[in-house]
Amino acid sequence: MKSLFRMLRLAKKYYKHLIIGTTGFVVMSVSQLCSPQIIKTMIALVGQDASVLATKAVKLAMILLVLYLLQAAGQFLRSYFMHYAAWYFIADLRVMLFKKLESLSMRYYHDKQTGQLMSRVTNDTSALEVLVAHAAPDMCVNAITFVGVSTILFLTNWRMAAIALSLMPVIGFAVWYYATKVRPIFKRSHQKLAELNALLQDDLSGMKEIQLFNQQKKETERVRFESKEQCNLTMKALTRGAVYHPSVELLNNIGTVLVIACGGIMAAKGIMAADEIVAFLLYLNMLYQPISTLGRLNEDLQNSLAASERVFELLDTASEINDSENAYDIESVKGRIEFKDVCFKYNDNADVLKDISLVIEPGQTLALVGATGVGKTTFISLVARFYDPVSGKITIDGHNLKDITQKSLRDNISIVLQDVFLFNGSVYENIAYGVESATRDQVINAAKVANAHEFICEMENGYDTLIGERGVRLSGGQKQRLSIARAVLRNTSVLILDEATASVDTATEKLIQNAIDKVIENRTTIIIAHRLSTVRNADKIAVLKDGVIAELGNHEELIKKGGLYKNLCDMQLS
Repeated sequence: MKSLFRMLRLAKKYYKHLIIGTTGFVVMSVSQLCSPQIIKTMIALVGQDASVLATKAVKLAMILLVLYLLQAAGQFLRSYFMHYAAWYFIADLRVMLFKKLESLSMRYYHDKQTGQLMSRVTNDTSALEVLVAHAAPDMCVNAITFVGVSTILFLTNWRMAAIALSLMPVIGFAVWYYATKVRPIFKRSHQKLAELNALLQDDLSGMKEIQLFNQQKKETERVRFESKEQCNLTMKALTRGAVYHPSVELLNNIGTVLVIACGGIMAAKGIMAADEIVAFLLYLNMLYQPISTLGRLNEDLQNSLAASERVFELLDTASEINDSENAYDIESVKGRIEFKDVCFKYNDNADVLKDISLVIEPGQTLALVGATGVGKTTFISLVARFYDPVSGKITIDGHNLKDITQKSLRDNISIVLQDVFLFNGSVYENIAYGVESATRDQVINAAKVANAHEFICEMENGYDTLIGERGVRLSGGQKQRLSIARAVLRNTSVLILDEATASVDTATEKLIQNAIDKVIENRTTIIIAHRLSTVRNADKIAVLKDGVIAELGNHEELIKKGGLYKNLCDMQLS
């Protein structure tokens, strides 16, 4: 119930729709409660004078017609407004979950699969439609109906009412037992569906590799296994439902049998009139209807609550990187970056960076070199505050990164990554991404600086050419130059280049390097490169080894020193 009430609190924006829908449900229920009384009165008229009977029968029929019209109107209000509230709430909830995902630090994504997160945002939220539109309001109205009908039954004949309700404790126990057993199964089913989505997302992203290594059969079997596992869990829950629902119906029917038997005996003894028995049976059907509905709603409710628990797990996840309470914006950044005794590690592993102290003056270029896994990418991730140091501090123009807003920090930083991510849109949209006010001329000028204008113009629709998911229609070098153009357009004081010339041919590398040389002018630049030809002109070169700065200086100084850097240069020239 805690999850249920929390979900309803989140839906407070749509309370008026829920109230209107619930009002419609109440109108429908009250109309249904009145209908048996009209029928009882009509039966009691049998045997009266024909003219009186006809007149009263027409009046009662008209009242009954009005009641049925009210039922229809109430049903419409209930259906439309409940579904409106449910689906628009789910749309809002999906945005809420996505915003939460946007706020989480990069550490959160280390052990998460994209498909699993997508399942929480799409599949799990869809399951909540039943909770908001059906289960919660239906349970409230059915409770009102149950209490109202029970009251009428006791007023009609308390003995018969006691007999009719004698099986309620057994039904209540069945409802409780089913709920405790089936919800964990539904939760595991949702988790298994998320794992299936994650597998499908991985396989679709790696379809080229699947075909290249002839692993179609293996991946098909993996999908088949996950799909059957999810199916088995769903069927396990539904099997319990297949026993539960008929059991509740059977108990309801036994109650009806007892009432008919006892009612017949009472009628024979003259304790109850025929019209009272008919009305009692009609009300009895209305009494058992909420109970039968409760059986169906209970299954839907447990499924929805299992999904809501997964949704709340994500919403309640705390982000490691947050703006401090007194965080402020920085403007007109010059680009002086300083590391003071910075240490960092992932989880409980060994330190990736140890006691890093370093100053990059405005307009200077720092190159980070070293073997794979020595902490180069971690270094630039700390500058962009994707992570916070375990100890020490990082400043930009004297401001501790923890004291300024993440938005203002990243507004002053541009990053060109080795693994360029491009969105499924046009060339123009991808270059302008991150600069909302960019004009077409500015985009074209940025492309020219990045040596991308020529190949863009050769495409069928120029800057309006759609490049496909992750830029699938472009070569690696073309993607890199679009990424550089995106950085040029942002025109920030700090530029980070992470292996920008990796995995391209010599001719493309020269184009990219020429673009980089133009871009880094008058900017504080941090370059990561394995190809040392791209870092020769850097003002400072930091050689990282085992998480520490083993050597620091420019190209000539480090060559003369004859240490690690010289060895790296010699290895690449050999």
